[in-house]
Amino acid sequence: MRIAGAPISWGVCEVPGWGFQMAPERVLKEMVELGLTATEFGPQGWLPVEPEARAAAVKEHGLTPVGSFFLAVMHDPEHDPIPAVRAELEAFRVAGGSVLVLACDSGRDGYDDRPVLDEAGWATLYRNLDRIAEVCAEAGVQACVHPHWGTMIQNADEVERILDETGVGLCLDTGHLMAGGADPVDIVRRHPERIVIVHAKDVHKELTDKLLTGELTWSQGIKAEMFAPIGEGDVDFATIAELLKGVGFDGYWVLEQDIMLDADPAPGEGPKENARRSYEALRQLA
Repeated sequence: MRIAGAPISWGVCEVPGWGFQMAPERVLKEMVELGLTATEFGPQGWLPVEPEARAAAVKEHGLTPVGSFFLAVMHDPEHDPIPAVRAELEAFRVAGGSVLVLACDSGRDGYDDRPVLDEAGWATLYRNLDRIAEVCAEAGVQACVHPHWGTMIQNADEVERILDETGVGLCLDTGHLMAGGADPVDIVRRHPERIVIVHAKDVHKELTDKLLTGELTWSQGIKAEMFAPIGEGDVDFATIAELLKGVGFDGYWVLEQDIMLDADPAPGEGPKENARRSYEALRQLA
């Protein structure tokens, strides 16, 4: 099992106003202290955008770049996401990275609401996902779609549409899938060949169930500690790990726990302890 870190476990997020954003130097240093040897790049602009500077920031800590979580508007016929994808792939060429994790941006700030797609919007989304996958393949990078609350691929039926209508790979984000009403175990059983990378998130289902009913917004759920260290919530990681092992999955498991921070944690305090618990839980599964 190849395990990587993700800056969201340290509260680093692309959403405007999402709490205190810890400095890359501290986050990457703490990843290394936990024993992690690989990381995703985090939201655009957290690490340098310029490829050489990004490469230097990661290399300084001896971490292997996995790739990046990449938000792009893909449903708007008037918007072409390919130029931004090509720019990110240039950073991959210089800094490293093998997986572009695509989230279908709603075009709105944050993840608390989103527009409703008509059939023309869906057709555009399908076409752009396949186009991006082709461009990535030409660059030696795997593209995969990330079902994510508040994006255009959120609910279980929307995940099924993408699996049926496109050939793009899947980021198995266990927490977001459960939030949208999908069963990640069932998806692994039915579509193991589509899974490129695992975003290993554990959740408290009694809270994620309140998202679909509108009792909670996404940001309210985060503040209510909807996400838990791996093994302390309701995701069946043991079965998922066994199923993926059975099909020879060799992609990364990226440990994630979505949190918000009010301030910069004092030295020796903060999210590192929860990340350690998640890391140890994944190592035990391995």
